This record gives sequence, C-alpha cells and structure tokens, in this order.
Amino acid sequence: MMRLRLMRSKSALIAGMMVLAACSPATGAGKQGASDVRDSAAAPARHPLSGLQVIRVEIGGHRIAAELAASPEEQEKGLMFRTAMGPDEGMIFPMDPPRRAYFWMRNTVLPLDILFIGADRKVLNIAAGAKPYDETPLPSAGLAAAVLELNAGRAAQLGIKAGDKVDW
Repeated sequence: MMRLRLMRSKSALIAGMMVLAACSPATGAGKQGASDVRDSAAAPARHPLSGLQVIRVEIGGHRIAAELAASPEEQEKGLMFRTAMGPDEGMIFPMDPPRRAYFWMRNTVLPLDILFIGADRKVLNIAAGAKPYDETPLPSAGLAAAVLELNAGRAAQLGIKAGDKVDW
C-alpha cells in the first residue's frame, strides 16, 4: 500500500508542500485477496488481510475489487509489505480535495502500476511498473482526486490508458 506523508527531504523544500504516498505492500503474507470477499447486504465487504472496505472500481470495461484506503493512516500504510495481490485487485486512495500527488514505493514489496485519476474521474497518467522499495517520487500529471494501484503490467494488459473513465 501507499504511504501518504509530507516529504521531508531537500526535494520537498524545493517543491514546497508535496504529498507523497509510499506504495509499500500491506502487512500479511497470505495470498487471500479481495476476490475472496463476498458482497453482503448487511455490511460492506472487507479485505481478509487489511480489513479495509472493498469497493468495485470499473475502468476500461473491467472490474477491480479495490481496497479503500480512506483515512490518513490507511493511506500511509497502503500496500506496504503485501506479498501478493490478485490480478483483478487493487487499492484506491481518494483525495478530497483533489491535489498534486506524489507516490513512492517505500517498503512496498510488489511492483505496481500507479494510476492517477483526475476530478473528472479520468486517468491523468500512469506510473507503470513502479519498482519495489524505490523512493523516487512518482507524480500525478495534474490534480488527482484518487490514485489506484494495480499489479505492475496490469494496466497495459487491460489496455488502460490516460483519458480512460474510472467509476467507483
């Protein structure tokens, strides 16, 4: 998962107040995923490893079971230390209000595709194949209302590109 925090380095001083999300896998070594979670009318579906609510994200004609990292604490942890994620799973980070977003891969074991989504719910840009543990900031190409993380290569496999509509 990603970590959301203020960057405390020289580049932060240069760039001003930048929000960074560290794309590190969440704790838990199991291979269970959101696809194991069944919809329930009584309560929102929860991911068996993270305990986060699982919501449906539709993009490019495909459905993704996305863990919802809504709170600052959930966003800070993100996918840190997670060792497996199913092909149709991901994590979504809503940002209200929309803002420039910078993600990094601190403590993230899984390589990821990071999709930055604008206020119009269209993909702004994709940081494809983000490398595990890399702390290089990966920026949005504009104000992001959300960020969606998928397994590395999945966006290309599904034909997802900038401008595609994302619904959740």
